[in-house]
This record gives sequence, structure tokens and C-alpha cells, in this order.
Amino acid sequence: MSDDAARPLPADALPIMAVRQVVLFPGTVQPLAVGRPRSQQAVQEAMRLERPIGLLLQNDPQQDDPAPQDLHWVGTSAAVLRYVTTPEGGHHAIVRGVQRFRVLRFLEGWPFLVAQVEVIPESTGTDPELQGRALALKQRALETLQLLPQVPTEMVAAVQAISDPAHIADVVASALDIDEKDKQSLLETFDLKQRLDRLLQLLAHRIEVLKVQRDVAERTRESIGDVNRKHLLREQLRTIQRELGEEDEAGAEVEELERAVDEAHMPPEVDQAARKELKRLARMPDAAGEAGIVRSYLEWLTALPWVAEPEAPVDLTAARTVLDEDHFGLEKIKKRILEYLAVRKLNPTGRSPILCFVGPPGVGKTSLGQSIAKATGRKFVRVSLGGVHDEAEIRGHRRTYIGALPGNIIQAIRRAGSRRCVMMLDEIDKLGAGGFHGDPAAALLEVLDPEQNSTFRDAYLGVPFDLSSVLFVCTANMLDTMPGPLRDRMEIIALPGYTTREKLQIARRYLLPRQLQATGLSPEQISLTDDALLAIIEGYTREAGVRNLEREIGNVLRHAALRIAEGQATGMAIDAPDLEAILGPKHFEAEVAMRTGEPGVATGLAWTPAGGDILFIEAARTPGTGRLILTGQLGDVMKESAQAALSLVKARAADFGIPPEALDRSDIHLHVPAGATPKDGPSAGVAMCVALTSLLTGRPARSDVAMTGEISLRGLVLPIGGVKEKVLAAQRAGITTVMLPARNRRDLEDIPADARAQLQFVWLEKVDDALRVALSEQAQPQPQAA
Repeated sequence: MSDDAARPLPADALPIMAVRQVVLFPGTVQPLAVGRPRSQQAVQEAMRLERPIGLLLQNDPQQDDPAPQDLHWVGTSAAVLRYVTTPEGGHHAIVRGVQRFRVLRFLEGWPFLVAQVEVIPESTGTDPELQGRALALKQRALETLQLLPQVPTEMVAAVQAISDPAHIADVVASALDIDEKDKQSLLETFDLKQRLDRLLQLLAHRIEVLKVQRDVAERTRESIGDVNRKHLLREQLRTIQRELGEEDEAGAEVEELERAVDEAHMPPEVDQAARKELKRLARMPDAAGEAGIVRSYLEWLTALPWVAEPEAPVDLTAARTVLDEDHFGLEKIKKRILEYLAVRKLNPTGRSPILCFVGPPGVGKTSLGQSIAKATGRKFVRVSLGGVHDEAEIRGHRRTYIGALPGNIIQAIRRAGSRRCVMMLDEIDKLGAGGFHGDPAAALLEVLDPEQNSTFRDAYLGVPFDLSSVLFVCTANMLDTMPGPLRDRMEIIALPGYTTREKLQIARRYLLPRQLQATGLSPEQISLTDDALLAIIEGYTREAGVRNLEREIGNVLRHAALRIAEGQATGMAIDAPDLEAILGPKHFEAEVAMRTGEPGVATGLAWTPAGGDILFIEAARTPGTGRLILTGQLGDVMKESAQAALSLVKARAADFGIPPEALDRSDIHLHVPAGATPKDGPSAGVAMCVALTSLLTGRPARSDVAMTGEISLRGLVLPIGGVKEKVLAAQRAGITTVMLPARNRRDLEDIPADARAQLQFVWLEKVDDALRVALSEQAQPQPQAA
């Protein structure tokens, strides 16, 4: 021991030990862990001197080396009953509280804390108020012991044996379940009467808590007992069934469904509905007809992906590469898709628009949706809406119907197995009209509205399902048949068709390799020249897309596959002259030149759901009284255009060089060939006026000119739609000059560059501009009407 430790302690001084979260009261015994070296020296010095040690509570239990200002200055002197050192190096002491003291000042010069103290004498005597409070405290203490579980009888006897008011107060304060700050406050309450009153209040509160706790425990015990009883009965029932050879398959199925519900992590509302149905199923006999309905419903609930996967990071470079690899051309569409993905990357939780690809068949609408899924790392699922006429196919059937199922949207989500998928709603313009089955287009409004689809409620499920993470992409051939409110929820992206050069590149890059793989041929066994592909494009197909082109390429390759498989050839090189022997005569000839070689025929341009097309307007004059005869299954709009064109020609007959008798004594027959095909639209006025003028003046229309545009009775040419589709149709038909309304000049930039380079455009302000360009100067002799 050091010299400082050997110095004698003053008579009114105590070695001090700082304690954490422990308050020792006089007359109580407490075990202590002595961990700090200063505390160990203090305890050992107290034992050596056979003097008590002073225990002071720390203000902050996290303080490792407390100074005097970090301690409470009121504590309890304690006698060290036993001091033990464990083999692991631990130090433990058992102490008994002696009396309260107050620190006057701390002394220096020892390796441990030493303080000069003042002992606080305890109140004694036979004051009736003290005795009464002490008796009441003892009774409440005994009542508390009775409420506690498994209390030793020795403790009850010890409490009953205490008669001193101060002693009973300290014992109760030591045993009371309160924090150390409240215990320190009781230790510092020197007035015994105040201390007894405070203890009576604390014990009263503790008794109420214990009573409530006991009541809850009894109710819980009864509930658990009932559950255990039912479980025991079920186990006994299973044992009996096993002995009889009757396995409880229904019970096993209910348990399996219960595990599936637990693992599905459904939202609270859905989980509550599922467990309610699960309880109903457990109570139903196996033979009940409704059991199968409930079982199927629970299977659907547990199979759906209720938890959304984290948003996969969008790699725009990879997305650009995927789009370029999968699609040739379509630069504006690709740019819009990349913009769409960029917004998803910067704001994954934002409400993105619903993209709708509109265009003729075979232009790549569906494959664009697949490319978006590949670029975003999502699963792709397709829902075909063509011919859907029942609202229940979108929103699901109610479970009251036999064979009820969720709608196509929920079924697609289950097939995808993820809420973060790309769902393509195909042929959305071919939805059936609403009737007594409901309107499927109206049911889609909720699905495609970003403000509503987070709580989409399928009629079969009966609970909300979040569709906001689904990336919806729609396709359509035309917008006219699509309801306005549904179209308003989507961003329209037009895919009008491909030029001849674009088709050549698509055939070389995508169609030919795909058909080679389908036929089992290798590029070394067969080759198609560019001239052969161009001959197929121009002579055997006439379409906006490339589906028929792929079929014809497949026909050529199958012809070669037969020759190679029979051993007639080891390889083939196919050029344009070889196609007639394989595919037969060309399907499309220069029909324009044949049709427009005589007066009364004009070439118009039309828009169809399958792309643009050329339209021949034929006019004939017969003896009559000036009637207008229309044939070719024309719609109301085209009939009005024909009447307006005839009225314009009659009004300006003198300007056009038409003799009056040619109109008064003749019936005009206006015919549009392919009469079995319905035709309508507001863009045939110019072609009809040119055909009538050509007929009545005898000036044939140029075979290399096609025109489109509507006219007014004043001769003005009005703007039209579908310019790109019509221009591409003219290019496919071998037209060199296209006449368009001047107010459609803004649509010129939408036309591909190679089409603009091959065609000459004439912009029409008035119908006179069309007549000046379309009609030849030399008139042919015409038979006169009788």
C-alpha cells in the first residue's frame, strides 16, 4: 500500500465509493460489483480499518471516473460484510446499510475518495402519527407482496416483524420498483413523516398497477388456456383420423394457406380480409361448395406480388444501345423513349405518362414495348384487348358468380410475378362497345390514370391493389375508334411506316437473320442480294410495316432449304431475276400509269389503319339530265366531297373551259374502284375535282402525280391529316410528284429524308394550282352526250 493510503483517516471521515444506479438504505443488505481500482482500494481500506464505507450515487452512470461534483452528497454508510475476489479477477462485496450521512467536504491525499461527513440521526419515539403511518405502510407493503407472484413466506414474515417506523420505511423504499433518482430523493428526505407519506403514495400507485397486471394476466391465461385446449383437441382429432386412415387433408391445406398468407406480407387491409376468409375456410366442411371458392380466392391473394421490388437503376447508355440494336430508324420515337427513361431515372417515384404507340400493323409497336422492358430490366407481359366487350375482363368478376376470376390486369400481374413490370395493352383501339356487360374502355380509365391506379380495386379481389409501379405501354392502329377520355390519359406516339430504304435495312439486319434461324440455314448456305430484297419490297409487298416482307423472305428461304435438304444444291445465291421462279409473278405492277392514261381518272392518297394507300377516282359522262351518280361504297363525308367538287366545277365551268351543255345534258358518274371496301374521309375533294375537270375538258391527269386535300366551294384547299402515311404510300406506288395543301407544309419535317429526296412536293392554296400541275395541256377528243 502506498504512503498516501497509510495515512490515518480522521474520525469524522469515510472512504467513499461511487456507485451506479444503486441506492442503499439503512438496514438493508446489497451485493455490489466493485470494478474500478479506486473503489477497490476504498473498500479494502474500510475493511482494514474496520470502519464503514460511504456509498454515493453518481449523477451520470456513464461517468467512469467521477469527481466530487459528479456525485450526490447524501448517501449511506455501509458495513462490509464480505469481500470476494473471483478467479477471473472480479471483485464483489456484500454490504449492509448503517445510517444516512451528508458530505461536508472532500479530503485530498488518498488514492481514493475520502469525505468528511455529518451523520443524519433518524427520528425515534412513539409519535402516534408516525406509528399510524408506519402501520399503514406495512399493510400496503403486505398487500403488495400478496399481488406479486411467488413471494417467499420468509419475506412476508420479515415485514410483519418490523415495528420501527424508520426501518419499515427504509425496507419498503429499498424494495420498491422505482428508478434510482426517486430512491435517492427518498434517501435525502430526512423528515420521517414526509418520507412515510411519499412511500404511501408510491405504494398505492404500485398496488393499482399490480391489480391491473394481475387481471390482464388472468384474462390472457384464460385465452391461452382456451387456445391450448383447442390445439389439444385438434391434435387428438388428427391422431384419431390417422388411426382410422383418414388423413386431415383440409387441415393441412388450411395450414399451408396460413403460411402463404404470413409470407405474402400483404398490406393491413388485405391481410385482414385474407385472415377472415381463412377462418371461414377452417370452419367449413370439405364438401361445402363455397370452400372451393374461398380456397381459390386465398390462392389468388397469396400469389400476387404485394411487396414492390426496389427500382432498378436505369442505364440510359444501355437503353440507347438496346433500342438501336432492336430497331432501325424511328429516331424521334427512340428519342422520346429515352426521355421517358431519363425522367424515370431522375424521379423513380414520379407519375410518368402512359405511352401509346399508334401505327399500322407490322411497324414494330409491340417490339418497342419489349425493348423498353429490356432497357429497364423489367419483366414484359402483354394483354390483348382486341374484341374485349365485357367490363369484367378488365375489372374482374365478383366472387358470387360461378367460375369467377380476376380481370386481365391482375392476371397479367400474377404472370409477371412483379409489380415493377412493363405491361403492354395491345390493340386498345379495338375494344368492344359498351353494352349491358358494361364498358371496358371506362374500366380502363382507372387502370391508366396515375392519380387513381395506386388503389385499383379488382371486383374479384375486393381489396385495393397498387398499380402505380407498373409501366403501361399501349398500342393501337387508329385513334378514331378510341374513346376521348381514354385517349386523353395517354401520350400518343405515331409510327406511320417505313420507306423502301428503311425496309431494306430492316430486312438485312433483322428479318433475314431471323428467318435464317427459323429455317435452319446458315449465311454461308444462302445469300440474298440487295436487289433481290428491293424486288421483294417493291414487287411482292405493298405495306407500311414489314410483316408481309418477312413472310416473302421466309418463302424464299424455304425454297432454298428444300433444295439444300434434298441435296440438289449445297448453297444458293438469289438475285432479283430468280424471284419470279420462286414467288411467281409480281403482285404489284405500275397500276398508276395504266389507270391514269385517259381523261377522267385522278390518283388520290388515303389514310387507312394499315397505313397510307393510293386511291383512284374515276369519272364518266353519260347522256342524262345532270345527275350525280356515286358508286364504290363511299361514306357520307366522301359523298359530300363529291357533291362539293361537282358544284365547284359547275360554278367555274367557264374558267375551266368546260362547255355548259356538257353538264346540262349529261349525268356524271363518279366511281372509286374496289367497291367492296368501305371508304370515307375528308381528303378526297381535290382528287375528285381534278377527275371531274379532266373528264369534262378531255385533258388526262399525269400518271406520276398523286394528290390529297379537301376543297371548299370557293376553291380553297383545306389541310388534312396523315401526311406522312400518304406520302410514303405515294413513294411505294412509284409516284414522283405529290400535291399537298399548303397549310400542311409544317408536316414536311415528319417525312423521312430519303422520301423527301425522291419526291417533288407541290403546295396547293387553291384548286387551280392542282389543275395546273395535274392536267396535261393537250386535250383528247371526248364523245359528246346526246
